[in-house]
Amino acid sequence: MTGPSVAGQGQLAGPASPTQILRRHFHYHFQAIGMLYPELFKSLEAVRWHMDKDIPWDTFDASLLTDDQAKTIRMNAITEWSALPATEMFLRDNRHDSDFSAFMSIWFFEEQKHSLVLMEYLHRFRPDLVPTEEELHAVRFEFDPAPPLETLMLHFCGEIRLNHWYRRAAEWHSEPVIKHIYRTLSQDEARHGGAYLRYMKKYLAQFGDTARAAFAKIGVLMASARRTEKPLHPTSLHVNKALFPNDTVQSRLPDPDWLGKWLDEQIRFDEGWEKKVIERILHNMSLLFERTFESVQDLNRYRRELGKPQQDARDAAFPH
Repeated sequence: MTGPSVAGQGQLAGPASPTQILRRHFHYHFQAIGMLYPELFKSLEAVRWHMDKDIPWDTFDASLLTDDQAKTIRMNAITEWSALPATEMFLRDNRHDSDFSAFMSIWFFEEQKHSLVLMEYLHRFRPDLVPTEEELHAVRFEFDPAPPLETLMLHFCGEIRLNHWYRRAAEWHSEPVIKHIYRTLSQDEARHGGAYLRYMKKYLAQFGDTARAAFAKIGVLMASARRTEKPLHPTSLHVNKALFPNDTVQSRLPDPDWLGKWLDEQIRFDEGWEKKVIERILHNMSLLFERTFESVQDLNRYRRELGKPQQDARDAAFPH
């Protein structure tokens, strides 16, 4: 008999090399103990883009970039810097989970890189708009502790929303370099959402209805953007009671009102695009819970169903 093969799809292959066998053992070993970080590291490393080689800097066309557009790039660069306090929050609130905490090293690196590539764009082409260190540091502040499962779901939905925002931004811009950058960032956000979904599946297996209730609760909130006045994204939410009302990332930017204008008047993130975000959230919740949700109301009914056994138990323990 030959050794283990490394056949591709529809292809035969010879015996696996010692290196391939070792890699396979590495993969199965960590899979057996339930860790996702090693596999996610390899998959994200394989598609990681290089700031110098993969961004077409030499195609820049100054005639296709307006002052207003450049200013929104500046605001997004500062907003992306808030991955720093978000990572500090994740590490603090997930001390019990070294697998997820290790994944944060990937997420933090790639999110800070988003801020950096936007600043590099400004440094090359609009140096007068490069954010100062003080402006970047202003979005680093402490977030109040929150239930880790709810925070994970919140950020999962945030990745979906940002993926769509950046896709729309790439369409709005006509300058080729920034179009390419926003498309690149949108793909990163989609991959981050996929990684978060892997952890959500893991926690569903570990924590059952506790995880279901947390994910459904935040899913209903984040898919209800049509009923709110402000964009539903982690950077727009209040996260520190002691600092209220200056406790959202957006409130600490040089222009706290820029995001609404960017979405409504500039990239025109309209109801059609908002519908895409909601559909993507509901689609992923359907996959996660193995149940079809065609509307936010469907998901909310499921959330209430999850809460009913707990309420029945409380009623039995404390009869009127």
